[in-house]
Amino acid sequence: MAEVACDDRPLVFEDLVSWMADGAKPASEWRCGAEHEKFVFRIADHAPVPYEPGGIKALLDGLVRFGWTPVVEGGHVIALERGKANVSLEPGGQFELSGAPLETVHDICEETGQHLSEVKAVADELGLGFLGLGFTPIWRRDQVPVMPKGRYKIMREYMPKVGGLGLDMMFRTCTVQANLDFGSEADMVAKFRTSLALQPICTALFANSPFIEGKPSGFVSARANVWTDTDPDRTGMLDFVFKDGFGFETYARYALQVPMYFAKRGDRYIDLSGRSFAEFMDGKLAEMPGQRPTIKDWADHTTTLFPEVRLKKYLEMRGADAGPWSRLCALPALWMGIFYDSAALAAAWDLCKDWKIEDHERLRADVARYGLKAKIAGRTVQDVAIDMVAIARQGLKNRNRLSAGMVDETGYLSELEQIAETGVTPAERLLELYNTRWAGDAGRVFDDFAY
Repeated sequence: MAEVACDDRPLVFEDLVSWMADGAKPASEWRCGAEHEKFVFRIADHAPVPYEPGGIKALLDGLVRFGWTPVVEGGHVIALERGKANVSLEPGGQFELSGAPLETVHDICEETGQHLSEVKAVADELGLGFLGLGFTPIWRRDQVPVMPKGRYKIMREYMPKVGGLGLDMMFRTCTVQANLDFGSEADMVAKFRTSLALQPICTALFANSPFIEGKPSGFVSARANVWTDTDPDRTGMLDFVFKDGFGFETYARYALQVPMYFAKRGDRYIDLSGRSFAEFMDGKLAEMPGQRPTIKDWADHTTTLFPEVRLKKYLEMRGADAGPWSRLCALPALWMGIFYDSAALAAAWDLCKDWKIEDHERLRADVARYGLKAKIAGRTVQDVAIDMVAIARQGLKNRNRLSAGMVDETGYLSELEQIAETGVTPAERLLELYNTRWAGDAGRVFDDFAY
């Protein structure tokens, strides 16, 4: 018998809307969940690492000693859980920490540091290392191993049908993300609009992927460029967010129109790629005749949408390249400073409220190539970035969340302040090394920038 909603009736549109709206919380309960991905490589030769032998599975197994519980799918360990945090695998073995919802940047940085210490202890025993970059600097796509996770097989087969770079997104990119709360529909709308408009500014600040297959790519963020040709149905800057009347219902209607990837029943993924969730709700899918979705199916479907900001029961900031340990803490600091102080949120909106809708996609593409040198509404991205980081700093100062050492959260922005003030992205610093000390060998990044 097919699963249905908890009161034994089929899902209706209002259930989809309510699922998102139920994420609203009072400000006293706002938290931030930080996520980061990293490439795993063999220290001996900088090669990518297979699932097994002596690879990703061994790394997951080794982490169990630290109190992590394995998550098994199809007989394979594909993730770990501990409390509200989890460790998971991206399609090419990129190793991800999805942190617990935490109250302060201090807490996030402590969690991140503990994770990196744990994975390094295990990786050292296996001869493995980790690299935080937005795009793998030397590996070809066909060199990257495939992880044994059901949803990735479906995505791998579907991606080439809808975009030229979707497989690169799956196998050759890494990101750092921050997930933040909202207090009401109006608060969600304000935060969504502000963060979506400013996401390209964040992309420029964190741009850290200038190489493809050992050579300069012409982009400071090859990762960000990949998203411009992955799947137009589920990516981009979502013009409707900036239009009058936007709210939970608007986003739900958008999500309903995005083609599905799958439905999961037990350990089994049913390939529904290209099919409509609305048809699923009507029980009209040939692959699942007469079956209708559960709210879990809706939650799963929302994870297959990839706009620059994504709405679930919280808002996900998705515009940043992975980087070194210091910048892993900087991303949640940037967005918590803006989102969790009302004056800062208003000031951040003032930076971008007059930008034209047609400018958003252009800016998204421009920052991938030009970084802080791109322009928007008569200003350089560098100028906007300086203002944006300053607003976040004031927001964190106003929050006044102190560490045990009685230090507030503003210090986590120091590296971003330096990047903004100099106008030099992390990618341009890598290119400078490539052209000087590295003598044209992009593989040197594994030696100089591994965790």
